[in-house]
Amino acid sequence: MRNTKKIIISGALGQNGIILSKLLVKKKFLVYGLINKKRKNKIKNVIYKKINFNNLKEIENILKKINPSHFIHFGSENPNFNSKKNFFNKNYRFTKNIISAILKTDKNINFIFPNSSQIFKKKKKVNEQSSIFISDSYTKFRVKIFNYMMSLKKNNFKFSNLILFNHDSIFRNKNFLLPRIVKSIVKKDLKFIKKIYKENLIGDFSHADDICNAIYLLIKKKECFDNIIISSNLKTNVNDIIDFLIKKYTKQVKVDIRPDINKNYIIGDNSFAKRKLNWKLKKNIFDAADEIMKNYVK
Repeated sequence: MRNTKKIIISGALGQNGIILSKLLVKKKFLVYGLINKKRKNKIKNVIYKKINFNNLKEIENILKKINPSHFIHFGSENPNFNSKKNFFNKNYRFTKNIISAILKTDKNINFIFPNSSQIFKKKKKVNEQSSIFISDSYTKFRVKIFNYMMSLKKNNFKFSNLILFNHDSIFRNKNFLLPRIVKSIVKKDLKFIKKIYKENLIGDFSHADDICNAIYLLIKKKECFDNIIISSNLKTNVNDIIDFLIKKYTKQVKVDIRPDINKNYIIGDNSFAKRKLNWKLKKNIFDAADEIMKNYVK
């Protein structure tokens, strides 16, 4: 008999993998984290297994042994812009292998694919019915996987395509925007801060804790959704985050620059997720920025 509290998470030591693993362990789930290389900072009470996603048989064997109710695939690699073709081929092949293993092993496994808001055209406000498009190797991978999953509905493949908007926490990779902003403020790197300030970046930003809580509620609900947007539904200017951090943590950094006019942004309508999952936002991106700063300077 299937244990409905067994969960597999690929990319288990990335930001979302760490946060979701901690939450699921707290909720008494048995969590298996799939990793492709040895890593430190493992989470207590998570069972980690090293895996080669290029080996279909190896994935099948893990699925048979664990017999999970859900497979959450955070495990795609970030684009290497020196090798865009390899990025697409590698991630597309690995993800198709996971899907093929599920279809061959157990069609009752719910596959959760965290997609990206970058698949949308910039049109201010978007929802689950908004058109998607391919602009680069990153969006090509994500759109192609979505189309592939949709084609498998006739084969009773169970999946949810989660469209995640920008989200951060103390576990975010240091090369992402918010951790770089924090570092630049601490180091008084005015060149980078002024560059970002002038670009006048606007978007939909959330705390990663809220994003992962939505995924937990989806697991708990035991339903599948072709598309479900997980976002803040708020328009946030990155310059406001910079001003917030400077005001709270240092008076020695001054940004005296006129920002460009920016009309190129999208906000995600999260009303469907709120209604279907009974999901509520408990934090915001300013909380995340504050936590990242405190973690950096401690």
